[in-house]
Amino acid sequence: MFGLSALAAVASAPVQAQTADLVPDSDADQTTALQAAIDGATDRLTLPAGRFRVGQINLKSNFTLEGVPGATWLVASGGPALVIANQQSTIVRDMGFTGNSGTDPLLGIETGTDITVERCHFIDGSSIALGLHATSARIRDCVFNNHADCAIHALESQGVLISGNHIDGCGNAGIRIWRDTQGVDGSIVTNNRIANIDWKAGGNGQNGNGINVYLADEVIVSDNHISDCAFTAVRLNTTKNTVVSGNQCRTCGEVAIFSEFGFSGSVIAENVIDGAATGISITNLDSEGHLATCANNIVRNILPKSAVNPDTVPVGIYVEAEVSVTGNIVENVPGIGIAAGFGRFMRSIIISNNVVYASDIGIGVTVADNPGPVLIADNMVYEPRVGEIVGLEWTEITEPDLRAVADKYPHVTIR
Repeated sequence: MFGLSALAAVASAPVQAQTADLVPDSDADQTTALQAAIDGATDRLTLPAGRFRVGQINLKSNFTLEGVPGATWLVASGGPALVIANQQSTIVRDMGFTGNSGTDPLLGIETGTDITVERCHFIDGSSIALGLHATSARIRDCVFNNHADCAIHALESQGVLISGNHIDGCGNAGIRIWRDTQGVDGSIVTNNRIANIDWKAGGNGQNGNGINVYLADEVIVSDNHISDCAFTAVRLNTTKNTVVSGNQCRTCGEVAIFSEFGFSGSVIAENVIDGAATGISITNLDSEGHLATCANNIVRNILPKSAVNPDTVPVGIYVEAEVSVTGNIVENVPGIGIAAGFGRFMRSIIISNNVVYASDIGIGVTVADNPGPVLIADNMVYEPRVGEIVGLEWTEITEPDLRAVADKYPHVTIR
């Protein structure tokens, strides 16, 4: 009779399909042989080391495909290397993906449930490395290098966890969390390292971003290290109740953290920004963008201008409507440390308990065109080169010491 340990060993042993027809490192197409091996396996297939040239291998539910870590590669030839469509409880582990997939992702997941992609390598893709649509998935501990468009593109997600990945060198984006129409997404993007994101497709902000959240609500972006993005480290466009916290953002060509257009309920807290044309921008009251907290961030070393967007001006933190700006430290801005509003686009702002050091202007407040109320209280502005609290009509300084004339402007309260 079997003992308990023997039973456990039998239960955990993978059922292997016949892989004798696969020829590693051959120039011949291996699609038919690999698909037959997958179809013949019960619940698991482990591939040997080598490169296998394939076109659209399909995985099934309740199945694990794995390789030799760092040594098993699927090479796409004109389409996706691997597809998971309408499946559940599927795992891809320790696989490498590369090659020319055209405009398709190297690995595509469509309408999947409980999908896991872990410890995989994606290198030198012709478009998107990993594409997900209408899927709940865990993408973790993967490496993405040198992709023409994007490392991870998730559309209409049903709750995706993207964690512990290393992304370096993408043509237009690191991670995109997008939807076709605004709604609850619930994705979590955490503990990733993202670097060297270009904007080869051009535009004025839709490309060149480390993490881009578009029309997706209730997303968490936390504890990522993001550097050398052509535009933005974290860009929120028309999102609701999104949290951006604990991220390290270094060397961004435009705004490091952006909450723009019709957003509401953005929490931007405890991030460190070092090097950007603007540190944090919470904007677009003209598109009903409003309601945010901006708390306990460090923003430093703002650039005199943006090389990619001439409309971006040197500001540490910029806000417009229903925003609390508290507990931040801003250092070395060749412009305005904290700016409230632009013309009439300002409403219900509190700026309190912040420190602004070694900047041209400590706090700049719009006094043009009948803006809404702002309260400025208990801030420390040290060694400003131009003024501590100034009044601005659009881009011109009209009140170099706004405290001295605050009674002229009923919308301004300074204490």
